[in-house]
Amino acid sequence: EVQLVESGGGLVQPGGSLRLSCAASGFTFSTYAMGWVRQAPGKAFEWVSSINNDGGRTEYADSAKGRFTISRDNDKNSLYLQMNSLKPEDTAVYYCAAAQTVIPTRVPADFRSWGQGTQVTVSS
Repeated sequence: EVQLVESGGGLVQPGGSLRLSCAASGFTFSTYAMGWVRQAPGKAFEWVSSINNDGGRTEYADSAKGRFTISRDNDKNSLYLQMNSLKPEDTAVYYCAAAQTVIPTRVPADFRSWGQGTQVTVSS
C-alpha cells in the first residue's frame, strides 16, 4: 500500500521559513518523480514543484521560483520542500504526491498517489 505522510507545516510569520517533509512507503520511491501540490481555502489545487526520480531535474511554479527548493533523499524515501520568504498567499494545505513515471509533471490530476496534507499558515 502506497503511503505518503507529510509533516512540517505550521503557523509562520510573513518572511519566515518552513521545511516540509514527506515520508514515502509501499512503493519503490527512487523510480518515481515526486511533487508538491497545494490547495488554498476555496481554491483549486495548485501545482508548486516537482522533481524527477534521481533529483537531477527540478521544476517550480512561478509563485515558488526563487523562494522554494524541492529535494529528495532516495536512501531515506523522503521528499522535502524548503520554503523561504513566505507570504500570506502561500497559506494552503500542502500535499506530497507521487507521479506515474520518472518524469516530473505539473498537472495535479496526473499524480497517482497523494498524502493527507499538512497545513501551512502564513500570518502575522
